[in-house]
Amino acid sequence: MSETIQTIKGMYHINTYGCQANVHDSEKIAGILRCMGYLEAADEEEATLILFNTCCVRENAENKLLGHLGQVKRMKEKRPELLVAVCGCMMQQDAAVTRLRQSYPYVDVIFGTFNLHALPELLDAARQGGRQVVDVWESHGDIREDLPVQREHSFKASVNIMYGCNNYCSFCIVPYVRGRERSRGSADILNECRELAAGGAKEVLLLGQNVNSYGSETGGAQSFAKLLREIQGIDGLERIRFMTSHPKDLSDELVRAIADCGKVCRHVHLPVQSGSDRILAAMNRRYTKAGYLELVRKLKAISPDMRITTDIIVGFPGETEQDFEHTLDVVRQARFQNAFTFKYSKRTGTPAASMADQVDGETVDRRFARLLEELTPIAYEISASNIGRTVKVLAEEVNSADPGRVTGRAEDNSIVHFDADASCIGRIVDVRVTGCRTFYLSGLVVRYPNPCGDRISNCSPMQPGLVVRYPGEVV
Repeated sequence: MSETIQTIKGMYHINTYGCQANVHDSEKIAGILRCMGYLEAADEEEATLILFNTCCVRENAENKLLGHLGQVKRMKEKRPELLVAVCGCMMQQDAAVTRLRQSYPYVDVIFGTFNLHALPELLDAARQGGRQVVDVWESHGDIREDLPVQREHSFKASVNIMYGCNNYCSFCIVPYVRGRERSRGSADILNECRELAAGGAKEVLLLGQNVNSYGSETGGAQSFAKLLREIQGIDGLERIRFMTSHPKDLSDELVRAIADCGKVCRHVHLPVQSGSDRILAAMNRRYTKAGYLELVRKLKAISPDMRITTDIIVGFPGETEQDFEHTLDVVRQARFQNAFTFKYSKRTGTPAASMADQVDGETVDRRFARLLEELTPIAYEISASNIGRTVKVLAEEVNSADPGRVTGRAEDNSIVHFDADASCIGRIVDVRVTGCRTFYLSGLVVRYPNPCGDRISNCSPMQPGLVVRYPGEVV
């Protein structure tokens, strides 16, 4: 793939649905398009190519996509030369592809999660052939290490360490659309992290459906704990984050590595899904309520600043009031900083979709409201405990509501808004916390490091921007 943009081929706009893995896939798609000669459009009206990177984990994401495609149809009628492409997890389902082909024939290109690298050929085929091009692979090939990436920021970046999932939770479609687990070689991951650090990255987010099982197919030659210790030694990197951790694979070796590695942020996202042993067994989660709470205890023993966030599903088939009370008890004992809460969404093709005793919507709504009532005061108490403290914040962007403020994240994953200008973006800033709401902190800058050597920065602003990174290139 050419590393130089020779001519402007068109303007692209990408709509991304779903998880952080999809966001990073979109960065790869953007990198490929840049290599082809496309530039990013300010909006869809300016674009000559509109691409949708889809999610199928929740029904809501699918509905959003279909509604958006209906809007694009009118754009396509006005501009027949407009190319429309749909990819991602949803396209790995036969029923979804059939629906698009029958009801949305103006979609020019359909492809899946396993062949992002084929995008140039697919777009050229659609443009030259004047027909819908469908290319969805049923299984993955070798991991491609040569794809360009257009990263949104130079100071933080996502790094895939593995792909796919082997867990087959009964409610989840991911293993069917992302394939079995495949771990990248540690040398490739370390090289990518070193290049990112050389390009100014302060923080990396290590991605996998279950990072805790990284390297499991190597028979112990590689492990996530070993990988964290190796990344810890990379000069220039100051923070390491990761997601997502499956409780069944959170080993004592990994807990020790988190404790020993000072660059690993004191935040772990550890999905519990339910507090009922009976429901956990039906979900095929392979841990118990007591086992989960013991993991939380071990993690919090590392540091008083350790924060745990989680995922919780309300209304899984067969869930009783007693089952739900067990979930509330986990919330009270674990004291989550935040939680991604979901009403159970039936996914065709998963075992849970055909289970008996589907919970009625009214009951799910009532339990969901009770769950939020339990979570919210705990989250507020955790936020309020920071008032008066000075926390280190990676400044990420000018606040969208107040241009006189900047927004970033503290080491414990708290969102922090503070008075500053764009000159501090991309740096780690000391902020004294003066106030809070349930899910964010506010404060004042105490100081931040300056490459010019001053205690308080007075040198030229480090402006955020789009960064195109090609394999082996330091930007």
